Amino acid sequence: MSDHTDQNKRSPESMHGGTKILLTEPDAYALLAQHGIPVPPHDVAQSEEDAAAIAIRIGFPVVMKVISPQVVHKSDAGGVVTGIAGPAEAGAAFTRITETVPRLVPGASIEGVLVAKQMDPGVEVLVGGTTDPTFGKVLTFGMGGILVELLRDVSLRVLPISDDEIRKMVREIRGHALIRGFRKQVPRDEEGLVKTIQAMATLFYQDDTLAEFDLNPLILYEQGCCAVDARIYRGDRQEKARRMIRCAVPEELFTPSSIAVVGASADPKKVGYAILQNLLPFPGHLYPVNPNRKEILGRSTYPSLTAIPGPVDLAVIAVPAHLVPAIVEEAGKKGVKVAAIISSGFREAGADGRTVEDKLVEIARSHDLRILGPNCLGIMLPHRQVNTTFDPVTPLPCQIAFLSQSGAVIATIVDWSKPEAIGFSAVISVGNQADLGFEDFLIRLSRDPETRAIIMYIEEIRDGRGFMDVVSHVSDRLPVIALKSGSSARGQQAAASHTGALAGAYQVYMAAFRQAGILAASSLRESFLLAELLASEGYPAGKRAIVISNAGGFAVLASDYAEQYGVELVDLDAAMLQELDSYLPPAWNHGNPMDLIGDSGADIFARVFDLFIRRQDAWDIAFVIAVPDAVLDMEVLGRELVRFSESTHKMIVGCLIGGETVKESIRVLREQRIPNFPDLEEAFRVVGKACSATRGEPHTKGPA
Repeated sequence: MSDHTDQNKRSPESMHGGTKILLTEPDAYALLAQHGIPVPPHDVAQSEEDAAAIAIRIGFPVVMKVISPQVVHKSDAGGVVTGIAGPAEAGAAFTRITETVPRLVPGASIEGVLVAKQMDPGVEVLVGGTTDPTFGKVLTFGMGGILVELLRDVSLRVLPISDDEIRKMVREIRGHALIRGFRKQVPRDEEGLVKTIQAMATLFYQDDTLAEFDLNPLILYEQGCCAVDARIYRGDRQEKARRMIRCAVPEELFTPSSIAVVGASADPKKVGYAILQNLLPFPGHLYPVNPNRKEILGRSTYPSLTAIPGPVDLAVIAVPAHLVPAIVEEAGKKGVKVAAIISSGFREAGADGRTVEDKLVEIARSHDLRILGPNCLGIMLPHRQVNTTFDPVTPLPCQIAFLSQSGAVIATIVDWSKPEAIGFSAVISVGNQADLGFEDFLIRLSRDPETRAIIMYIEEIRDGRGFMDVVSHVSDRLPVIALKSGSSARGQQAAASHTGALAGAYQVYMAAFRQAGILAASSLRESFLLAELLASEGYPAGKRAIVISNAGGFAVLASDYAEQYGVELVDLDAAMLQELDSYLPPAWNHGNPMDLIGDSGADIFARVFDLFIRRQDAWDIAFVIAVPDAVLDMEVLGRELVRFSESTHKMIVGCLIGGETVKESIRVLREQRIPNFPDLEEAFRVVGKACSATRGEPHTKGPA
């Protein structure tokens, strides 16, 4: 009988990220058992007699499987026989396997046949792991067997994780009902499952040679569990995810006193012209740099950075890529603290461009100069009248910071934002992130008094674990919302060619976002709706909601949407009902949602608001739904809604629905930075998403 713990007996398999070696099933069982993960009683047979003897010793029924480096999918090769009930059957199964496999897989060498106890049926789950190029080791949990591919009912986490996080993984899949005990079935050993998953997660995370594994199925019983099938891949020793060294973003980028535009142009068709024009309102020193001009747009022009007489805090560089390293060298000698490189033609353009990008980063570091970009749009700071981009629109000042890897997305959003009366504390195009990246700006913006929420448009994160560490701290202080491109195979391919991004697996990004406290938006519109709501109202303390409306139809829809998006409508207690009865018409519906009837004016809304200001213990979120009618003064209602928000520490959601008649009331809300949702379903969807991400202490409401 062969030594079935011999680590040389493995199956090579070519997989993404390089060639990995599949351990034989006996090797995999031995590794699992060594780390306290239950496996079936088993042994390896080399003959019919071995098979019969092992089966008798283990106890029937047994299952038998071929052991061959060339056979990965054993069932397809005739290498599996189940339900073996006696010694003669075991011997016959050995012969059948050893004769069938070489016929179906020519050249396959058979190292033996595994004889294992056929385990009793139970709830089949899957525990898997893979190595993501961005975030490192990732754990997957879901329903096992064929259900995992059919239902795709899985949850993911980036390792390492705690026992509590594993419990969340187990409970967030739809199939958890089967573990809990579905339709009078006995509950399964959930704590035993958590212990087993943690043992496997620890083994996978700590062993740098493990690249991927799949326990499917792991059978869960009333007491304990068993890993019936195990596929474990080893590879070359995995490199630990490289952590980038984080240094503070130079304050000169956010509070510059002087800005130089290298590549300033007098030609309105050139980028250098547009950038200089956008910076004309800047109240500090503005220096155009162009060796062929004495003056551009009324500003004295300098032939080089070193020719500028005073200090330069920020250099905006818009010259061809091959000239940029020399400009960066000059900026370093000048003592410039940060350079925004608008020029393209670097990493995103291929190998030659990557070489140039690496060179300019090396030069910058030798001078303690930080780089924004390259291949970026620059930075907009509306509160400071800074716009280093060539976008023709300068946004309004407000509380939302927007970070993006796509300049085109920034241009679109800024253009859309003005008529929507949406403003920004900062708009930053990170470009190729050769030096400064998302993490650096998140740290700086978390301390920015003008910023109450951050939105990111993400194609690629280069330091996944570092990103998660940073955001985990930032998201405890203010809301962080992300829109990740590349959710489809086509989208991932497009992202790889845009700003040099090589997008990781979308679902892994989503898991990392959840763990780090990021709200993942499904669209740019949703990201801004979330940011506006949370910048104004903060996270809700819980999901308990009241709905106050003067429109019966919308009140009914509110019930439907609340259930659909996970918002809990609370029951009104006897004291509330008694007070409401004292001033509401007898025909009001006496429930929540509260239909105040169509002839309720702003004074009636105000009295209802007063009740719930006093009873803030009973609810977390208030939806105020109103439509125009002859009795209701919508502008007055808008002011009362502002008062309601200012008088509570709870989330107030405006849903003033209509056209021209509600414009003035919405303006009142806008002035006080209270968002309004003209679409009721959108309101509940966004609030439901905010509820799902509540973590720790709720964020406080923003200033009115």
